[in-house]
Formats: sequence, structure tokens, C-alpha cells
Amino acid sequence: MAESDSGRGSLTFDSPLARELADLSSRRRALDSVSLEFTGDPRVITVSNQKGGVGKTTTTVNLAASLASLGARVLVIDLDPQGNASTALGVPHTADVPSVYDVLIDQFPLSDIVQTSPESPRLFCAPSTIHLAGAEIELVSQVAREHRLRTAIDDYLSSSEDRVDFVLIDCPPSLGLLTINAFTAANELLIPIQCEYYALEGLSQLLGSVSMIQKHLNARLHLSTILLTMYDGRTRLAQQVAEEVRQHFPNEVLRTVIPRSVRVSEAPSFGQTVIAYDGQSAGAVAYREAAVEIAQRASAAAHEKKGDA
Repeated sequence: MAESDSGRGSLTFDSPLARELADLSSRRRALDSVSLEFTGDPRVITVSNQKGGVGKTTTTVNLAASLASLGARVLVIDLDPQGNASTALGVPHTADVPSVYDVLIDQFPLSDIVQTSPESPRLFCAPSTIHLAGAEIELVSQVAREHRLRTAIDDYLSSSEDRVDFVLIDCPPSLGLLTINAFTAANELLIPIQCEYYALEGLSQLLGSVSMIQKHLNARLHLSTILLTMYDGRTRLAQQVAEEVRQHFPNEVLRTVIPRSVRVSEAPSFGQTVIAYDGQSAGAVAYREAAVEIAQRASAAAHEKKGDA
């Protein structure tokens, strides 16, 4: 009987679930030992993909919270009229709250609308309200309509008493004037790509728009990061999509992939990111790993540039 129990225990310990839990524990320990310094110029990153449901907002807020947990000061600009990023960061965004709409249309200083997220004293949000839904039309007749967000961010960064390490801009699922403002304001573009069929569909249109922005409005903008989201390693389809994306963009795709996760989906309903909701879950660990990779990539690039100089 003892031998039988021992055999069963051995099988249980060697099961896929046990290996997965052991791997997750190892990754948590590796993250706990990470130490990063944030120096240099602030990084302004637009998170965009005109396809809906690929994890733009989820990626924006969880990367922001992860970077803040690593010691960075992070500002999230919620440029989506749905205001989901504001909700996830626990920031009020009712119709009477000063918002990004006031910055774009009435040229409020960004500092007048920025709120501190209850999750961290290093995590800030410029909220969106329902008024932003009309900004797309109202911007058409405005002077310097494509540059309004860039001007506001530049003024905020230059006048802020405390350094800001990252500005993450959450875009709506479209290529309208709001997204063009985000592209014009940013140095980097981060594209979340869902590991599903048609993952690359529309990507050429998005990159075409980026090329036009580079040519006419913002030569600094470049595609720096692609993050694979909603990855289910049990399916051959997810593996094929990941392989295909890596073949097309070998230097931009992060090693980290974001798995499908119930915890990640649940967190916004509690007005939290998954980092605050369940920081030890597989989804939270993956976003923390992605944040470390993004920060380390920039550090490596800066050292390489310094070496070339």
C-alpha cells in the first residue's frame, strides 16, 4: 500500500500541473530578485491596435502597475472614450471630472487632470470621460489638432517637479484623430497581438499609418515592442501565431507571452490591475516579466548607444 501511495505521489509530483506550479514559483523568485534603475529621458509609449479585444487596455494598465512596482514613476493617459483604463486604475472618471477631453479641446494643462492611482504613489492617470467620445469630431476644426496631446505631455514633463519615467497612452480601437494624437506624442509604439486566427490582419494598415505619421508628423516614432497576448500553449494555433509573428518581427516581439487568465479578466471589475488584485497569479507574473523585459531592453539600447559614442 505504501509503495502504491508512493507511486501515486511520484506521478502527482511529475504531472503537468505540478511542473507548471514549480515553473511559476521559480519565475516569482526570479522577479523578486530583479533590481532596476530608471535613468535617462522619459519614455512615451503608445499602446495601439485598431483591432478590438486584443488586450490594449489590459496591457497598458498592467504594464504600468508592474513598472511602478519596480520603482518607476508611470503616467497612464486614457485616450479611449470607454474609460476602461481609468476604471482599472481606480481613478474617478464621471462626466464632471476634468479629463483628457479638457486637455485636447480646451488646452487644460495635463497637471490639472492627473490623478494618483490608489494602487501606488508612483502610478498616475489622466482619465477619460464620456466627453472624449465627441473629441474626434471637435478636433477637426482645431488648430494644430494632431499635436495637442504632444504639446500637453511635453509641457507636463518639463514642468513636473518629480521625474516621470514612463508615459503609457491607451488608444481607442481605431485610427482616428485620437490615435493620431497618440502617435504624434509618442517615441515608441507597443502593439499587443492576440494569439488567435487573423492576428496579423490589419497590422499592415496600422504600420502604414505609422509610416505616414513618421513622414509627416513625428519622425521619432518607431515600433519598439510587440507583446503576444491571450496565449494558450495547449493549442497548436497559438503556437503557430506566435511563430509567425516572431518570424515577421524578430527584434520587436518580447520573449514574454501573456497567457489567458481568469485573474486578469476579473481584476478590472474590482477597480484594480491584476498586479494589485492577485500579484502572484500567472497573468500578473507574465505582465511583471514583460515590464522587466521592456525596461531592460531600453537600458541595453542606452548602453549600446553610449558605447558607440
